[in-house]
Amino acid sequence: MGAAEAKAAILANKTALGIEFGSTRIKVVLVDDKNQPIASGGHEWENRYENGVWTYSLDDIWTGIQDCYQDMARDVKAKYDIELESVGAFGVSAMMHGYMPFNKEGELLVPFRTWRNNITGEASEKLMELFNYNIPQRWSIAHLYQAILNGEEHVKDIDYITTLEAYVHWKLTGKRVLGIGDAAGMFPIDTTKADYNQEMVDKFDELVAPYGFSWKLRDIMPKALVAGEDAGVLTEEGAKLLDVTGKLKAGIPMCPPEGDAGTGMVATNSVAVRTGNVSAGTSVFAMIVLEKELSRPYKEIDMVTTPSGHLVAMAHSNNCTSDLNAWVNVFKEFAEAMGMEVDMNKLFGTLYNKALEGDPDCGGLLSYCYFSGEHMTGFEEGRPLFVRSPESKFNLANFMRTNLYTCLGAMRVGLNLLFEKENVKVDRLLGHGGLFKTKGVGQQILADAVNAPVSVMATAGEGGAWGIALLASYLVNKEEGETLESFLDNKVFADQESSTLDPKPEGVAGFNAFMDSYMKGLSIERAAVESEIW
Repeated sequence: MGAAEAKAAILANKTALGIEFGSTRIKVVLVDDKNQPIASGGHEWENRYENGVWTYSLDDIWTGIQDCYQDMARDVKAKYDIELESVGAFGVSAMMHGYMPFNKEGELLVPFRTWRNNITGEASEKLMELFNYNIPQRWSIAHLYQAILNGEEHVKDIDYITTLEAYVHWKLTGKRVLGIGDAAGMFPIDTTKADYNQEMVDKFDELVAPYGFSWKLRDIMPKALVAGEDAGVLTEEGAKLLDVTGKLKAGIPMCPPEGDAGTGMVATNSVAVRTGNVSAGTSVFAMIVLEKELSRPYKEIDMVTTPSGHLVAMAHSNNCTSDLNAWVNVFKEFAEAMGMEVDMNKLFGTLYNKALEGDPDCGGLLSYCYFSGEHMTGFEEGRPLFVRSPESKFNLANFMRTNLYTCLGAMRVGLNLLFEKENVKVDRLLGHGGLFKTKGVGQQILADAVNAPVSVMATAGEGGAWGIALLASYLVNKEEGETLESFLDNKVFADQESSTLDPKPEGVAGFNAFMDSYMKGLSIERAAVESEIW
């Protein structure tokens, strides 16, 4: 679409805005009446490890979103000579899970505990036994129960617990709601009712009744909403909080806030049964929309939902590109020390493509990219580790291939359960996120890792901010009875370009050989965590 058409959509208030808090970047995307991005903005941020907890401060959150919004507003002004005052609809997304407890005065009682923390093992195990349902350590209910088990003083004062995007939505609208995709990252969902599982809610309330808290679980959790439901409007206070210049007007309809897994499904058109997507960035997770329930719970598999409430199996790994990026930065430092100017896109592209020249089995090299703890393989703390034997073929190509392979190693553990034990079928698997920015490299390695064709769309780089903008657009533009799947198929992705790569037999065999070493070598990684020298 040309600038004139985009400008007309802005002036006619037929746009939709999406903001997503990623692990290292906050991004905002403005889409036109054809659901295509016409402006964007960003803000870099990073979590902190403080007092044994991965966290972001409230100041980080609000200065980040304000800077991100202003960056987008400047983009609109530069492209279309318009001071942005309103949009047709708006949505907020963020990293799923975590724990943000507030008291009646709206004060955060303990620092935000993000998805990256693996500090709720006892609670996770006890709740899984109570519910006969997998409760990952990242889930809000695991954090809450662990705080209870720890005897933390703040629990008695809780008035509201929520996730990051639901917190921001609450402050912008006054509504305590959450999209069902991330509500399923707080507490198990009954997909037949599109709500929290009442039987499990009752069991939890009974479990903690002896503590004498003044609250019941439903009292302190956000209401679960499906895509397309009314989630309130931007208030006067919310508009001022978001746009510090005061130009943004209140009254904008807002869609249910969603987690990054849900927006990733939307951004890749993977919300229908037998579709799936892999999001690979700071963390990596595969989402497969199921035809039926799994035969039993697995610790390695999260059961969540699409934004419209369909059952999804998620194989989630806490670690993906953080360690890989650190190695690339070492090469950057080397190049700069040699007096070279470094183009990071070229550096990443060169190193990624070099990986394709490596031996399919990485020449016997082994790596664990555990920058933080890894629940999939049972590690509470992170210890990035690179290992080789005297017989290994240690060269640049194999080194880079190993670092790309290990990004998918822990996730593959979970996928093996779905494909081999549960016979889950997938008709379409799409990749998105930073691992796929270099054309054809991450895509081919993922295809080999899962032994299935993998597609990457031309819009894969737009990510979750575009996904939540599409959910905002669906809120105001859906026709009577139109499902989210139909809306995406017909009004967003009908003419979308994509590329598909098939697995290569030698790559499949090589990745399997790497995984054999990966699983056998976990004792080495465990020793690294336990060793005092670390």
